[in-house]
Formats: sequence, C-alpha cells, structure tokens
Amino acid sequence: MKLMIAIINKTDAGKCADVLREQGYRFTKVATSGGFLSTGNSTLFLGLEDEQVDDVINIIRENSKKRTEMVTSPLFIEAGNMAMTSPIPVEVGGATIFITDVVRFEKV
Repeated sequence: MKLMIAIINKTDAGKCADVLREQGYRFTKVATSGGFLSTGNSTLFLGLEDEQVDDVINIIRENSKKRTEMVTSPLFIEAGNMAMTSPIPVEVGGATIFITDVVRFEKV
C-alpha cells in the first residue's frame, strides 16, 4: 500500500478531484498555500494499492498543467526610498507528488 500526497495548484485541483472521484478514488483534500508565491493549492492525500499509483499520476498529469504568469515583486523600502521591480515570468500550476510506503493502515 502507498500514501500519495499530491500538491495541486488551485486552478487545477477541482478538475483533478472531480476526475479522481468519477474514477472511484477516495481522498482527503486540504487547502494549502505555497511558500514561494503564497498562492493557493490543494493537497490531496490518497491511500492506494501499488497498482493504482500510475493511474492516479496519469489522472493528475492530464488535469493539471503548468503555465507562465507574470508576477511583480512587492515594494522594497530601503533608507526611505521605494522601488518596484519589473514583472517577471514565473511557472505555476501542475502538481508535485510524493509517494511513500505505508507500514500500517487502520480504519477505525
């Protein structure tokens, strides 16, 4: 048995969750935010049999896409001077997936 932790951009998380539900997968969904851009994510926790892992990865891959957004850094104040940086392109979206072995599982 495996534990999959999938961190999915908020734009893609709803579609991924819908397709996983339609395919009969059960999961716990938690609202989270990223540390770099502080953007919204959803983290899905799934308990899976070994043979289900590739299917779930494919579902997430097909329903979460990377895209480029322009992001402006916040204002910096140094010795009373304010400056604004130019927008920079940042890749967002997609998913980050962790998979680990489950030593013990109980449903109480």
